[in-house]
Amino acid sequence: MTSPIIHAFFDEPTNTVSYLVADPATKQAAVVDPVLDYDHKSGKASSKSVDLILAKASEEGFTISLVLETHVHADHLSGAPYIKLKTGAPVAIGERIREVQKIFRPVFNATDVSGDGSEFDMLFKDGDTFQIGSLKGEVIATPGHTPACVSYRIEDAVFVGDTLFMPDYGTARADFPGGDARTLYRSIRRLMALPPQTRLFMCHDYLPKDGRKNYAWETTVAEERARNVHVNEGVSEDDFVEMRTARDATLSAPTLLMPSIQVNMRAGKLPPADVNGIHYLRVPVTLAP
Repeated sequence: MTSPIIHAFFDEPTNTVSYLVADPATKQAAVVDPVLDYDHKSGKASSKSVDLILAKASEEGFTISLVLETHVHADHLSGAPYIKLKTGAPVAIGERIREVQKIFRPVFNATDVSGDGSEFDMLFKDGDTFQIGSLKGEVIATPGHTPACVSYRIEDAVFVGDTLFMPDYGTARADFPGGDARTLYRSIRRLMALPPQTRLFMCHDYLPKDGRKNYAWETTVAEERARNVHVNEGVSEDDFVEMRTARDATLSAPTLLMPSIQVNMRAGKLPPADVNGIHYLRVPVTLAP
């Protein structure tokens, strides 16, 4: 088995990790979960984070041939369209993006959103395979955080999206529309059934309140089985559901929830411009009784 070359890029404002994953033999590469820099207060966006990834690929002589999204993120805007613009690489996501689009299309009155996932170039179903040069990739459906979550197994490495966090931080929330704690538990158990030495790469890291001082995003199946504070091998499904449901009830919405969902369900593209040529993001307002 050939291990991929993996470069991680941590975006501290959104606590997101993006990855450049390359085949050492052919220098073909994929980008996983790229971030577009977005300042919510001013509405200004920039490509600084994705430019770093592109610069690293150029420095290493890699050709980016694929962009992999693990799900429709609710905490950052996707940089996938920018990478596609610069490289021509198609953008892929799990096929259940259709469900996510249908959930959120009426929320934002997003009549341009297809509901069939056609905004993306490739829709993966569970068990699908793909190539990055000579590296073999496999799609593992891991719903629960959202219906469309997938993990990407590329040789001895798995990019788990928001399904799992580092062992000392736990697991993803499951209270977004279409999310489900019981489904999340079963997805996690599926990942934990992989060989113990399998490397796991997180999409996010948050520092535990009373723990380590440095961000981290790589662990192993063995470590998660033994030490994950929410879902180690001693935690039953019912116990996890009870814990996750109670914990989620205390969590506030992510800061960038509204802009992120609108953009990311469109494969990272902004909503259509208004008649004045300007793109606007909508915020549904509910008046309390």
